[in-house]
This record gives sequence, structure tokens and C-alpha cells, in this order.
Amino acid sequence: MKTMSISPEIKGWCPGALRPMMSGDGLVVRIRPRGGRLTTVQAKGVADLSARFGNGLIDLSSRANIQLRGVSDAAHGPLIDGLRDLGLIDPSTEAESRRNIVVTPFWSEGDGTADLARSLAEALTGPGAPQTPGKFGYAVDVGIAPILRDTSADIRIERTEAGGLVVRADGADRGAEVTMDSAAPTALRLAEWFLATGGAPEGRGRMAAHLARGALLPDAFMPVRAAVNPGPAPAPGPRTEGFLVGFEFGQMRAETLSILAEIGPVRSTPWRMILIEGAHSVPAIPDLITTLHDPRLRVIACTGAPACPQALAPTRPLARTLSAMLPPGRKLHVSGCAKGCAHPGPAALTLVGRPGGTFDLIRNGAAADPPALTGLAPEALAQTLSTE
Repeated sequence: MKTMSISPEIKGWCPGALRPMMSGDGLVVRIRPRGGRLTTVQAKGVADLSARFGNGLIDLSSRANIQLRGVSDAAHGPLIDGLRDLGLIDPSTEAESRRNIVVTPFWSEGDGTADLARSLAEALTGPGAPQTPGKFGYAVDVGIAPILRDTSADIRIERTEAGGLVVRADGADRGAEVTMDSAAPTALRLAEWFLATGGAPEGRGRMAAHLARGALLPDAFMPVRAAVNPGPAPAPGPRTEGFLVGFEFGQMRAETLSILAEIGPVRSTPWRMILIEGAHSVPAIPDLITTLHDPRLRVIACTGAPACPQALAPTRPLARTLSAMLPPGRKLHVSGCAKGCAHPGPAALTLVGRPGGTFDLIRNGAAADPPALTGLAPEALAQTLSTE
């Protein structure tokens, strides 16, 4: 009998639209909305394409991307044609890989956010842009206070304490003060420095790890006082910019997106929520999470088996059952394998699937960390967590 390995395959890259990734339910096609925003026409078009060429399920990623699931090889070409007609396809797979940008969703017209995101995207998809690793990314986080500090990014454009702009390397308190015009060129020069100084051996690497190994930033990067982090991630509900809604495990149906797009343009967020611009309320749709106290917000779960071929156990039915048992303020991450794709960082409680469908329990750690308890049967987990 063949023994199943518990070590997941590390691909070192993320899916895109032009370069999708095969999963257990078909191709995963990732859309990277420009500026983190879909117009009403684009959002309705994406919903229609998901229903026509996929299985009608749409995932929201931790980098504010939108993923269409269940796409067959034969449907991929027509899907790309449809996305291209909506203005959502890059000129090449290389350009798509480089344009890995997350943008603060809480911006207003004229505050510079959209212009910065646009100029950075144009620079990254232009000729001669540095071909950084597939997971290497940028954050445009220029609100009054940064809110993307816990979102994966390697180069960050933020506000200084004095209200100016700074390009900062992730993992460092040093940055280069910039203007609206110089922010994108400075970010690209920092990416070039990262590659030139050995930050991506064998095509993989992240900025914070490179600095932790002792790499010294260029002289232009000086100690800088960035704006204060405002605290925890925003909660669902009304905001100045519109209405923020969440979804169980960050997944919605195509018809839900189509209904929400009727209200207004949508902005994707790294918290697996979307913001409907200008909305004061939303329809009563079962998919939606609209309040902070919804127990589904306490649990993060990947797709799990059988939809993910690397998952060693189903995750979401278990996560749904356990969500109501967690006290307020406690987070549970249920991962089908040790990669922890849905939540790479630590959680108060993390369950990781094992061969045979059992789970390991990790306290205050990430999916790859050593477990405190191993081989827990799914039916025993409710009792186990009640004592945590």
C-alpha cells in the first residue's frame, strides 16, 4: 500500500489568470483587480464568466485577489477572452506575476491612492521591470494610518508620521521618502536591489527574510517614523466609503457578486471581504456576513479535501461546526495540510490535516509549527477545543 506523505508540495508561485493552478475541482483562475477595484460592469461580467466557465464559486484571497474555481482546460481560453474584454488581463504571464499589488480599500477620490496604484502597476508591467519571485508583492497603504501591516507584501508605500510618502522594505523601519511621481520608480529600484543582492536564490525569496539574513538597504533608506498602525482588521458593516461585507471562508457564489454589483462598484480587501462603494445597506443574502459578531468570522479554513489535491482532510464542514464553540476574540485556523495557504501566520488555535483524516492541534502558531496534540479525530475536536 502506498503511504501518503504529510509534506505538501511547495510550488513557490501563485496562480494567475494566464497561469492558473490545477486543484481538485478544476483550474483556479486568479484575477488581480486593478487598484483593487471592479466597476459594476466588470463585477457583473466576472460573475457571469464564473457561472459560464467555472463552477460558480468565487474565492477572495488574503492578497485581495479574486479566484474563479472549477474551470476546465477547455473553458480556460474562452474565459480569458471574456476577462480580456473586461480589461482584466495583463499582456503576458510575466507582467501578471509582477503586478502583485494590494491596495488599501478605504480611499477616496483625489487622495492619491488610485494614482499611486495605477503608476505602480504601469511600472511593473512595463519593459525592463524586475522579474521578482511569484510571491513577491507590493502594498499601497497610504491612508491616514496604515492598515495593511498584517497583509503579505515585500515593498510598502505608506504615509509618514508627518503626512508625506515613504517607500519601505518589509521587515525594516527604514525607508526612502518619496513624492507621488517618484514612489513607483523608487519601489522598482528597491526590487532591483533585492534581486541584485541575492534576495531570490533559485527564483524564490521574500524581502523580510533577506533583511533578516543581514542584507543592508541602500543608503537612501533612512530611519523613518511611519504613521501609527490603527489596530485590528476592519469589521463588516457600514463605513464612510460604503458597506463592507464578509463571506464564510471568503467564498461567495457568482449570483451573490452579481447582486452586489447592482448596488455599486466593489473593492476587494485582504480580509476576504469586499466593500460596495457608496452603499448604506445590503440585501439579506445568506452568503453575506454583515456584523462583527457573526461566529463565522472566528474561523479561517482553506478549501480542503477533495477540492484541493494536497489537503489530507476535509476542512470546511468541520470549521463550520466548530465556529460557534469559539469564544469572542479567539481565532481558529483549519488547514488541510501544513502549507497553511488560507492563513500563513499564527492563530490562537490551528488544526492541520493528517493522513487518514485526523488533525494536529497547534497553539499560538502557524500550520507548519510543531503541534501540541496529534492524531485527533474530527468527532473529538469539539470536546478538545472546549478545554482550550
